[in-house]
Amino acid sequence: MKFESINPFTGEKIAEYDKLDEVQLLEKLADSETAFPLWKRKSFSQKAELFQNLASILEERKEQLAELISLEMGKLREEAEAEILKCALVCRFYAENAASFLQAKEVTNELGFNYIHYDAIGGILAIMPWNFPFWQVFRFSSPALMAGNVVLLKHAPNVFGCAQMIEQLFEEAGFEKGVFQSLIVDVEEVETIMEHDHVQGVALTGSEKAGASVAMLAGKNIKRSVLELGGSDPFIVMADANIDTAVKVAVQSRMSNAGQACINAKRFLVAQEVYDEFVRKAKAIIEKLKVGNPLLADTNFSCLARIDLAENLERQLEESLEEGAKLEIGGRRDGTSFEPTLLSNVKDNMTVFREETFGPLMCVAQFDTKERALQIANASEYGLGASVWTSDKQTAMFFAQNIETGNVFINNLVKSDPRFPFGGVKRSGYGRELAEEGIKEFVNIKRIFVPKDL
Repeated sequence: MKFESINPFTGEKIAEYDKLDEVQLLEKLADSETAFPLWKRKSFSQKAELFQNLASILEERKEQLAELISLEMGKLREEAEAEILKCALVCRFYAENAASFLQAKEVTNELGFNYIHYDAIGGILAIMPWNFPFWQVFRFSSPALMAGNVVLLKHAPNVFGCAQMIEQLFEEAGFEKGVFQSLIVDVEEVETIMEHDHVQGVALTGSEKAGASVAMLAGKNIKRSVLELGGSDPFIVMADANIDTAVKVAVQSRMSNAGQACINAKRFLVAQEVYDEFVRKAKAIIEKLKVGNPLLADTNFSCLARIDLAENLERQLEESLEEGAKLEIGGRRDGTSFEPTLLSNVKDNMTVFREETFGPLMCVAQFDTKERALQIANASEYGLGASVWTSDKQTAMFFAQNIETGNVFINNLVKSDPRFPFGGVKRSGYGRELAEEGIKEFVNIKRIFVPKDL
């Protein structure tokens, strides 16, 4: 069986990749198992040096790597370069902080001495998505590897070129064989991998459906799991907000990466006093977006990554129009190209509010009180992020403390940062990535007791 990498903008085949057969997969697992005890025993400084090497390679080759991202999934060149630099940032962050995060702790009590150690647990399977084909991999792998684990990557089939390139980058940086491996496999092989004794955990970033399947598989095999799933983030604009800034950031938050991000704002809730102004100004910004080839510098909006994604977004749009939403601009699809689209007169029971929309579909509803805005914001199966716009601190804290989500940003768009934990609640998943919390997801927190008289 072969997997094809298709340029979503042109429809041309870029490359094809042979699926690992059973023997080849078992060999990869054996290499990972062999590498683990050797990698685990390396000092933090030795591992950090390799990650600093890796960061430098990413920075030096950002243009080449960004082009690969653009070709395989259609990301704008500027956004792809920013993604590569963010990968270098997370490499350096854990190179510089992992030792302090995982430093053993001593606690003395009346019986003796207690030591808390943080030990690596083995091979960790990373099931990663196509929308940030480098960043998602590096934000997981950097802490997992610095903790002493080894990584097996099962990437999305449409970005296997990125997956192979990432493995090459680890090799070039000096990582030993088996420490980081990209597995060219399909979903059917995930169960085989999870059943292997060497594999002790799985991290998945992807859809709710995929997360549920992986969680069941992890539970069946009693393996740790971290899930970062979908989002339907609310973007709440109060009447006292700076409307010009709020509108500008709102369009950016919805349209970046062609709307294909879990933390893109998807449900825009605007106070009725400024609703018409918000819609009018959002439409004016969207009208100026230049749609075209993601590799060209003057393009600021491109295609979706796959045809099925565009078709599903079209379905969500059509259903919502039938339910009474008003089309302000856009709405046309041609293959993977989907016009930046703005819907007004949206109600919270419409398809575009009930489902996660993964594409350039900006949907704006209005509210009369902050209590109603909170009710709509929390009336979602997802809870990944929220953005709140107001000039009143008390109002800001009302939303920050009551919105059911893993991230709340006041007067800013939701974004991840290596220094802070990232993750969601409800059907957006569980566990945390990044920061100190992220590196401790896949370690054995071991207590060692030594009596005073020893």
